[in-house]
This record gives sequence, structure tokens and C-alpha cells, in this order.
Amino acid sequence: MASILDEYEDSQNIRQSAQQHSRLSSTNIGITHSGFVNARLEEEKPIFNKQRIDFTPPEKINHLAVCNNQLCMSLGKDTLLRIDLAKPDQPNQTELGRKDDSKVHRLFLDPTGSHLLISLNTSECLYLNRNTQKVRSLSRWRGHLIESVGWNKLLGNETSTGPILVGTSQGIIFEAEISANEGSLFNTNPDQYFRQVHSVEEDGKPAPVCCLEVERGLENKYFIIATTRKRLFQFVGKVAEGSEQQGFSSIFNQNQDLLPSFQEFPANMGHSEITFYTPKLRTSPKAFAWMMGNGVLYGQLDYVRPDSLLSDVQVWEYTPDIDLNHNKPISIVLTQFHFLLLLHDRVKAICTLNGQVVYEDVFPDKFGSLKKMIKDPVGGLVWIYTERAVFRYHIQRESRDVWQMYMSMNKFDLAKEYCRDRPECMDMVLAKEAEHCFQNKRYLESAMCYAQTQNYFEEIALKFIEAKQEEALKEFLLKKLNNLKPSERTQITLLVTWLAELYLNRLGQLESDGNSIIFKETRDEFRQFLSSSKHRDCLYNNRTTIYDLLASHGNVDDMVYFSVVMQDYERVISHYCQHDEYSAALDVLSKHCDEKLFYKFSPVLMQHIPKNVVDAWIQMGKRLDPKKLIPALMNYSQMGSTQQINETIRYMEFCVYELMVTEEAIHNYLLSLYAKYKPDSLLWYLEQAGTHASEIHYDLKYALRLCAEHGYRQACVLVYRIMELYEEAVDLALEVDVDLAKSCANLPEDDEELRKKLWLKIAKHVVQKEEDVKKAMNCLSSCNLLKIEDILPFFPDFVTIDHFKEAICLSLEEYNQHIEELKQEMEEATESAKRIREDIQEMRNKYGVVDSQEKCAACDFPLLNRPFYLFLCGHMFHNDCLLQEVTPHLSAFKQNRLEDLHKKLAATTQSSKSRHRPAPKDEGDTSSLGKATAGTSREQIKSDIDDIVASECVYCGELMIKSIDKPFIDPQKFEEEKSSWL
Repeated sequence: MASILDEYEDSQNIRQSAQQHSRLSSTNIGITHSGFVNARLEEEKPIFNKQRIDFTPPEKINHLAVCNNQLCMSLGKDTLLRIDLAKPDQPNQTELGRKDDSKVHRLFLDPTGSHLLISLNTSECLYLNRNTQKVRSLSRWRGHLIESVGWNKLLGNETSTGPILVGTSQGIIFEAEISANEGSLFNTNPDQYFRQVHSVEEDGKPAPVCCLEVERGLENKYFIIATTRKRLFQFVGKVAEGSEQQGFSSIFNQNQDLLPSFQEFPANMGHSEITFYTPKLRTSPKAFAWMMGNGVLYGQLDYVRPDSLLSDVQVWEYTPDIDLNHNKPISIVLTQFHFLLLLHDRVKAICTLNGQVVYEDVFPDKFGSLKKMIKDPVGGLVWIYTERAVFRYHIQRESRDVWQMYMSMNKFDLAKEYCRDRPECMDMVLAKEAEHCFQNKRYLESAMCYAQTQNYFEEIALKFIEAKQEEALKEFLLKKLNNLKPSERTQITLLVTWLAELYLNRLGQLESDGNSIIFKETRDEFRQFLSSSKHRDCLYNNRTTIYDLLASHGNVDDMVYFSVVMQDYERVISHYCQHDEYSAALDVLSKHCDEKLFYKFSPVLMQHIPKNVVDAWIQMGKRLDPKKLIPALMNYSQMGSTQQINETIRYMEFCVYELMVTEEAIHNYLLSLYAKYKPDSLLWYLEQAGTHASEIHYDLKYALRLCAEHGYRQACVLVYRIMELYEEAVDLALEVDVDLAKSCANLPEDDEELRKKLWLKIAKHVVQKEEDVKKAMNCLSSCNLLKIEDILPFFPDFVTIDHFKEAICLSLEEYNQHIEELKQEMEEATESAKRIREDIQEMRNKYGVVDSQEKCAACDFPLLNRPFYLFLCGHMFHNDCLLQEVTPHLSAFKQNRLEDLHKKLAATTQSSKSRHRPAPKDEGDTSSLGKATAGTSREQIKSDIDDIVASECVYCGELMIKSIDKPFIDPQKFEEEKSSWL
């Protein structure tokens, strides 16, 4: 028994699957021009894979039930074998304990695999729970031959079945409940209750209830399906919320006054069987198949319909080899796309989509006739047994060939749904759908499908061209374009240019037809295509070709749009300028702010819309270089209108006064504009531009020449003044205004001689040209450098002295006053010299007293030990101490000077020592002379050293005052000093 579930492959299965595969591969699926190569590395496994359980029963197998991986089988007369398929090596064998001749009629196992009902042919029923070994009799069920059980999937658990339905051979439907818990002292039966709720009939007679199924829908609605040999009954009703435990009696009571909904078929083969397909565990069934006399009734389950659960019902008639008299079907099992029919010697798999037999498995005679086929709703395995063997079927990838059936039925959406993970099959479905749509003249749909296939591009394109379906061709190309990878540049370029041509043809046709609405929609679509970010690189690289296409069709508006999309603003602006749409051109310029385009197109725009152009320039501000705009301004300011000239001046003023441009060319140009067209502003500009050559930004020589050419003498005077050509300025100013000349004459403040010369020019002009003596006298009062005698030569001889009386008197008074001032200064100088002589004499006789106990102010040692200095303030220093104190405070020059003096002093000292040696008598006079000279030199050197070192007290003089901002510790020696304290 340890090897009861050991599996092995049946050779017949492999052979049949190979035949099936060859049959499917030879199926004509339509278009074959696909880019996919269907290469399989290994043969696919068959959908239905049969395996025989390596199990030899000790007795004949009577019945078998499987659910939730629990397998129960009746062996011989009195043996029950239970196997947990999760633990196949631990079978459980139980004896029923029947001593009469009763036999097992049927086995019923609930969805949890916990509750087993054993129907006996003696109209008795036994109960066995999975967790017990004790078989218990259901006393309330005695007298009824149980044919079917409708389990409660909602309330059933391991200990209780919940309310269930039981169908008998007499057509009676009972409601019952079984509990696995031990009963009380007075009630030891597991059946809680057993009551009749309904009865069914056929041809006016009671008919056995072959199958029962209970399903729950939405809003607590329940559907009950019961079948007899020819009829299928439906009971629909609602159960109150929370009252599910009370059972199904209310549903039958709701249908008591009405005949139950049923379907009846005339043929009767003695029994029927209904099976359901549930896609996932713990969900509701989605489809059903009822095996009855006329064939198999197949359909979907719709829980939304109010009166019936069945929908899309159709009958698949039995194949001719099935004879209801001699070879009638025994069992049926429903899978997702097939139902399996069990005959006495074989199994047939029939596709629910087309009714075709897709699989047939013949069992050898050595196993005996087939008795029953059961499907485990939890595990999904299909079990078949004979009296001496048990088989099971694995169903693998049942939907892999469904797409072909849906495709042959022209149900392309469903076909695509079942081959999403198989691109080669998807390609075939799309090709077939495209061909189908093309044949039915649904060209747009066909184009969309063709674009998703790998079929030859040229053939598809030619098909649409031959059919004159440009719109469909366009959709095909668009879809193909979107499917291309960025690396496929050649293909993208081809499709983009072709689509542009198709769009332009379509737009031209619509425009000629006058269909404005569709024309606008197509244009919007075309512009969206041109602005597509996905193909922007391709459009940009081939923009010349697109421009040529647009030009060949005369589509100017779209050319402008495309230029904007490509940011080819130069072409857009050129187009607007060529068509005299200057405002539009300026709008494009202003919107995109490209400096190069401003420089290029400003001359043309300035000629036609100068004010708007200047406004745009001003708005651009510093982003534009005014120097690069000068050629355009100069060209049209010379040959343009007054408005252009005024706008040119306005922009130049904006550059100079607001942008603060210092370029000489800008200022020179503004100066020339002022000189030619706005002379009133010329002098104001020159005055505010500055009075020194370093402050101005225009060319002085150019300004002087410009003002001279136009005769602006006052402006020339101003330029002369800035150039510091005061004589020329005064000469020219005298031709304009004497006051202007006077202002120029006072400018050379540091050069009195030049100033006097300039004033003499003014006086000469006043006397000789204007012959105004009074003004000449005013010149004397305006300049203190001029005297009456300086201007007298300029007067003619006939002028009387009365004209100069006041001036002469004033001059004499000034001379007299000056003489008195000199006398007073001389007296003060004499007195000061006398006082100085007295102070010198007094200083010579001044002395100080030094005690023997006095100490040096620097080193605090006795003062009289070494040569010392005594200052009037009372401080006394040794000679060397004072030198050490003063030297750090001296400038570098004085330090070098002091060092030189010390060297000279040391040299004279050495020389005097050598002279003290005995000398020859004839050299006596010479020695005495040298001695006198050396002594004089030493005294002078010492005096010079004293002037540097002892000119003032180091503690009381200026050296101490100047050292107030010096640190106590030299910054260069700070770290050294700091470390010495640690």
C-alpha cells in the first residue's frame, strides 16, 4: 500500500498526444507571412495526461468518491478504504459491519472531505466522519434510497454539514443536517432532522432525483438545481439575512404556488448527470454541462438573472458512435473548455467551443469496463475507476489551443485573450483579424490589426494602396511608427516622411472639397504629429525634407507651425517679413528672445515698425548688445522717416542713461544724432557726461569736429575745456559770450601765469573789440592777478585818465597796504630772531645735577658706570641702553644711517689709535694736522649720532606717541614668546 499513488506514463497517452499535436499543427490558420519562426525545443505535453495508480485492490471496487484530496472507495461487500492523498502511505480501512446482503449503492463526500454518506441498496444510509472509525446509521433516512446530495458550501465544516438537500429514487427532495458531535443521552443519532421539502415528477410519475446542486448568488439569493432523467429543475429564492442556518424550506415555499422552472428533453437513457466548472477554489461555478438522453446541455451560469441561473444554453449532440441502447455514456466531467464523457471502454474529450472531439482514450479490456468518472473540485484531478484499477487525469494548459478555435470562429478578442503570453500565436490571430476586417471593408480596424503583426510591411501597404484607402494606410503607418524602436532610424525616417505626404494629400483634398470641420480636425492631427516628442529627433534631422514637402503643397501655415516646433524661428520670421507681416515677425522675436535673430532682422523691422522694434529692444535690456544694432540704426536713421530717427534716439538714450553703457561707439553715435537732429539736447548731454577726460565715454576729438562742423561754438568751448585747451576755449568763448570766457579763464587754478594770460585775452577783447572800459574794470575786479598797469597798453591813446581814476586809486591803496604788511612782517621776524638768540644763549648755560646713586631708566643699573645721556625731562640713560631703546622705533632709513655712522666712528677711533704711536720728527707737523682733522671728524659723527638717538627722550617724545598702536609682542615672534610661557 506504500506505493498506492506511484505514477507512471502510459505509452498510449504519448502516442495519442503526438497524433493530436500533428493534427493541430496542420490546421490552416490563415496568413502565413509572419515574422515569427515557430521553433520548439521539445514536444509539448498533452492536455489530458492519464496516469494509473499502482494499486491492486484486494476485492472488487464497487464505488469511489474523491473531494478535497480525500479518496474513499467501497471494496467488496463490507470494506471501506479511505486515503488522504496528502499522506498516501497511510490508508485507513473500515468495516461497515453489515451482516445482511446489503450492498453499497452510492458514496457521497462533502466539499470539505469530512462527511461521507453511504447509500445502501436496502434503502438505508450510513454516515462516517473523517476523524472517526465508527460508522453510524442515519435512522431518519431509513426507507429512502438516496440518489443525490446537494451539499451546503457556505455553512459546511468538519463537524457539521449545515442544511443540505437529499434526493431519493422516488423523486422526493428532503432537507437534512448531520452533525459529527456525539449526541446526548437521549439522542445519539448524527442526523439532526430530516424533512421533505419538495417532490419532482416525469410524465406524471415520480422520477429519481439524479443530481442536486445548491449555489448562492448576490444579495443572499440561492439557486437550487435538480435533475431527473429528462428534466432539469431550477428553484430560485432569497433567504433572509442571518437565517441561512434554518435551511432551504423557504425557497421551496416561495415556489409552491407556481410550477418550478424546468427544461425537459424527450430522450431518456435511464439516468442523467450534471457537472459544473469552478475556475478558482471557494468561488461560484461559471459553467455547467448536463448529460442526458438527447446529448449534453452546455451553458453558462448567470447569477444576476432574477429567474434562471442558466444562460447561453446549447445542446451538443452525441457523436454517431454513441448508442443509447448499447454504448450510452456513463459519466461526465466539465473543465474550462472541454467536457469528458465516460463510456464503457473509453474517454472522450469534446471541446465546448465547437463540439469537436479533441481527445479520445481507449482503455484495454484487461482492466474491465469503466464504472464512474469523478472530478475533485479542490485538486482539479479527474478520477476513473474499474473493478480492478484506478486512473486519474492531469489537465495541463488546457487553454493553449483555444485561441485557434476562437480564431476560426472569428471571435478574435477571446482568441487574443488566450494567447497573450505567446507572441507567435498572437501574431497569427491579429493577421487573421486584419484579413477578416479587410474583407468586410472595415479598413481602419484592419490597419490597426495589421500594424501589430509581423507580416511583410510592403504587402500590407500595397493592399491598402490598391484599395485606395489612404486613411487606413495612414493609420497603419502611424501604428507601425509607434511600435518602432528608437534605434530603427531608417524605418522611422521612411514612415515619418510618408505620413507627412499622406497628411498633406488629405489636407489638400479636404480643402478643395470645402469640408471645414474635418479639415480642421485633420490639420490638428497633422500638427500633433509634427510636434510629437517621440519622433522629434527624426523630424529635426529631416526638417529640410519636410519643408520641401510643405512647400510643394503650398501649405504655408503648417510650414510656419513646423518651423516653430523645430525652433527654426529664422525661417518663421523670414516668412513673415517676406509677406509684410512685420508685427507677427516681431512677436516671434519677442517671444523667443534670440539675440542673433534680433541682430539679423532688426534692420528690416526698424524700417517698417520702428516704435515696436525699439520697445522690444528695451524689453530685452542687457541681453542685446547695442553696438551690434548700430549698423541697422545708422542705415535707416539716415534714409528713414522722422519717426525712425526719434526711435533711434530713444533707444540710444535708453542704452546710455538706463543701461549705463560705456561703449565709445554708442556715445559717439548718440552725439552725432544729437548734433544732426536734436541740437537742444547736445549741450545738455555734454554737460552731464562729465568735465574730466577720465569721466567721459565719447571721443573728444570726434565731438569737437562734429560740433565745429555744425557750428555749435558753445559746445566746442565745453569740449575744449574738457581737453584742457583753455586758450582755445577762451578764444572761442569770446566769440560767443564774455561770461563763458571768464568761466574758462578761471579753470587752470594751479597755473597762475596761464590764468593771468587768459584774463589778459579777455581784457584785451573787452577793450579792443567791445570798447567797454567799464567791463575792462570789471575784469580787474574778477581776477586778482590783473593790475591796472597790465591792461593800460590795450587802451587807445585818446582815453582820458578819468576812466581809470578809481582803478588807479584802488591799485595804489592795495600797494600801500601791501607795503604796510611787509613792514609788519619784518618787525615780527626781527623780534623772533632776537628771542631765538636769547634761548640759544640760555641753553648753553643750562646744566643738570646727577647724583652718584642715580640709575639708568632702561636697565636700572648705576648711571655713572658708563657714558650716559641726561634729558630735560629728568630721564637718564646709558649710551648703549638709549641706543637699544631707540633703534626699534626708527625708520629703516634712519636705522641704516645710524649703522653707517657707527661704522665711521669705529674707523676714526682705530685711526686715532694708530696715530698715537711714535713718529719720526720730520713728520711731526703732518701728524698734528691729521690729529686735528680726525678729532673734528669724530666730533661731527658723534653729533650726528646724537641727533638721531638723543634728539628727544625716548619715553617722553614723539617716538613713544607713535608706538601706541604697536603690539607689545612682535607678531613674528608671538608663537615663540607664547611657547616660552608654557
